[in-house]
Amino acid sequence: MGESSGFGVFGTGLRSNILIALSLLEESHASELSRVLDAGLTSVRNSLDTLEQVGIVVGTLEGKTRRVRLNSRFWAYGELLALLNKLALGSPDLLGRVSELRRRPRRARKPL
Repeated sequence: MGESSGFGVFGTGLRSNILIALSLLEESHASELSRVLDAGLTSVRNSLDTLEQVGIVVGTLEGKTRRVRLNSRFWAYGELLALLNKLALGSPDLLGRVSELRRRPRRARKPL
């Protein structure tokens, strides 16, 4: 998937896909986004830094992990969320990857 999935609405395809994924996941971190988007971790971190500088994304530290989410105080948050939801409908591959993502820990000693 990476940057070549088509939508370059926010500068690059990767930035657009990060925002779409964040709208679907509500909160994530760089390594999870890297896995979901099949993109390099450094590229995802750089894109997140850019989006955070602009004010679209906000990050918080939880231990050593920087959790990111869409900035609900962004002046066009409602319109941005509506646009990202529409863009998500045009990317069924991304919707599938996000829906298959396991977000909670596996029970200890559970057989595979």
